[in-house]
Amino acid sequence: MSKRSASPALTPSKRARKHLVSTIHKHYDSINSQDDYKHMYLAVQALDIFCWGTGSMCELGLGPLAKNKEVKRPRLNPFLPKDEVKIISFAVGGMHVLALDQNNKVWSWGTNDSGALGRDTSGANIQLKDMDADNSSDDEDGDLNDQESTPTQVPADSMPLSDHKVVQLAATDNLSAALLDNGDVYAWGTFRCNEGLLGFYQDSIKTQKVPWQVPSFCSSKVVQMAAGKDHILFLDEAGVVYAWGNGQQYQLGRKIMERSRLRTLDPRAFGLDKIKYIASGENHSFALSKDGKLYSWGLNQFGQCGVTEEVEDGALVTVPTEVLLPEGTKVKAVSAGEHHSLVLSEEGELFSFGRFDMFEIGIAKDKLPEHTYMDAHGKPRAVPVPTKLGDVPRFKSIAAGSHHSLAISEDGIVYSWGFGETYAVGLGPSGEDIEVPTRIKNTATQDHNLQFIGCGGQFSVSGGVKLSDADAEKRADDHDD
Repeated sequence: MSKRSASPALTPSKRARKHLVSTIHKHYDSINSQDDYKHMYLAVQALDIFCWGTGSMCELGLGPLAKNKEVKRPRLNPFLPKDEVKIISFAVGGMHVLALDQNNKVWSWGTNDSGALGRDTSGANIQLKDMDADNSSDDEDGDLNDQESTPTQVPADSMPLSDHKVVQLAATDNLSAALLDNGDVYAWGTFRCNEGLLGFYQDSIKTQKVPWQVPSFCSSKVVQMAAGKDHILFLDEAGVVYAWGNGQQYQLGRKIMERSRLRTLDPRAFGLDKIKYIASGENHSFALSKDGKLYSWGLNQFGQCGVTEEVEDGALVTVPTEVLLPEGTKVKAVSAGEHHSLVLSEEGELFSFGRFDMFEIGIAKDKLPEHTYMDAHGKPRAVPVPTKLGDVPRFKSIAAGSHHSLAISEDGIVYSWGFGETYAVGLGPSGEDIEVPTRIKNTATQDHNLQFIGCGGQFSVSGGVKLSDADAEKRADDHDD
């Protein structure tokens, strides 16, 4: 199967790129509005929030007790009671989480080493263990930082939240962002690169510890954000894509010169237009065009971009290139991890591609497609072409962590697969890798209609609404529970 490059409109020459932002509105009407994306990020009802996985960096948000560092099945977050806090949205980063409540307040928890929480946690009370005491019930590290491990509001005066509604939150490994209904973007934290700290904005800000309004970078309203590991994408009303952060793997869609990488550390267009939707993996990116074609670019050494059958160590897709989806596939959503990607169709079908080692793609070993890449020892390493998963329900939502994945079935049940050692799959104490999508069935969530999911590096978050007794009984009957 041959690689299909993007159309000329998607990969213009440098001369065309230079004039793209200033001329785009002369050629195209606005094709996007913020209302197009609200259903993806904002719940109609307040949500119960569940967290699970490994939380040694405070990312579970279950408080400072050492026993909360490993949670092997979904657990209701006691600090975010639905009837009081009323969370309606959340965004999961590598080691931190942002959440939005019905009163337009932003909450955060997780590691704050890079300022990603947007609030001061320097006054934390960290209890040190008594070396002579019997601490056999706790792990060796003692309790967590109480201010990082407890969901807490970002100071309300740090953003104009009394004047504008937050319509989306986004979180990378070390950075957070909030998109407001007027199109303004507030961000805080920093970006990292292969050599360590990269910085936050150009060469003037290394780390931004409180929300900061990003200077205007486009001539129309921003309507959607998509966060990677250390980069973030923006989409505007005109369908133009902008990228900001680390671009060492071409995840920004353009070549970043070493001598100018700090001066160019701001959101910039790179020639990608007529786009309706954006998504991101850790070091690769996706964009869905107005005419329904999905493009990807960035790191591709396990075929996670899905643009060719070839697998090559260190491979890069340097320009947006069409993903090899089956003809006629209508893309609803994309989510991606470090080396794998998921595509959800409008019909609820799930396609996966990328690394196989830890079962990230959810395909059984005895059902691998013929284009599976085998290593020198004959072991399957990657599936570089989008492959439809069989023997699974129809899904309504997907999420990918670094090496695990989640999907919500149409009837509101979460399925998980992938790397199991950190318990991010939420299937109990075995810690084994999960080969294929497997239902998460536990007391805390069994009567919930789960609506939103998110995956971090070694943990997961879900949000949902409790079913009525009648609906819970019907669903249980449908699944022979």
